[in-house]
Amino acid sequence: MTFDPNQQFDLTGKVAIVTGAGGRGNSIGAAYAKGLAKAGASVIVADLNGEGAESVAADINADGGTAEAVQVDITDEASVAAMMEATKEAFGGLDILVNNAALMVEAVGTPAIQTEVADFEKLMKVNVTGALICAKAAVPLFKERGGGKIVNQLSAGAWPAQTTYGVSKIALHGLTQTLATELGPLNVNVNAIAPGMTMSDAGAALTPPDSPFVKAVESRCVLRPRGQPDELVGALMLLCSPAGDWMSGQSLNVDGGFILRN
Repeated sequence: MTFDPNQQFDLTGKVAIVTGAGGRGNSIGAAYAKGLAKAGASVIVADLNGEGAESVAADINADGGTAEAVQVDITDEASVAAMMEATKEAFGGLDILVNNAALMVEAVGTPAIQTEVADFEKLMKVNVTGALICAKAAVPLFKERGGGKIVNQLSAGAWPAQTTYGVSKIALHGLTQTLATELGPLNVNVNAIAPGMTMSDAGAALTPPDSPFVKAVESRCVLRPRGQPDELVGALMLLCSPAGDWMSGQSLNVDGGFILRN
């Protein structure tokens, strides 16, 4: 079979949901939604922030793409079920689920030993349980299409996990592998992306240039230590398109060579 990049990365006719795609301005979720739309997919821009989701969807449509906004609470099964129904009504089915929604800013400033249990439970409910709820709700729609793709959003902060945020992301790494094992027989690929220091609005606020953390990353990063949200879209295209059909259970570090692991 001859490799044709125009076909292998083409998402024309596909339907994608990106959670957490409407918040915090220059966000990774918005970059993902816009990238999928440019590749030809019809996109559900999903976020707890309904106005933000509407704004990103409007940007996609103005740029010639196809998108609808859905307000969703990924920790609520009824809300997620309604999102799946809205997706089916708008575009006829589902092929791609990007579990991008997460808490981050709220979780990195307090040492784990000082974290309130209620705050930790909320973090895990959003960052891990929410991804599971969405995946469970997506499976019936994937079955109708003969398969699908799930991409979970991890973090370089999971290797090693030095904050409760990192703990949630290493747990999501485990969930990625578990779902890949369970859903492979249904022709559903489950993979993940682990970004490094990304200059989204949230990421820039957490890591100012004079931060000791930034200096530490610079000292061990084999390339430049910071990237833009758009620089994660290539990995997403691989995992969502036919080019990645033979990949499952993998977590791709996209971080300038900050995390070097087997």
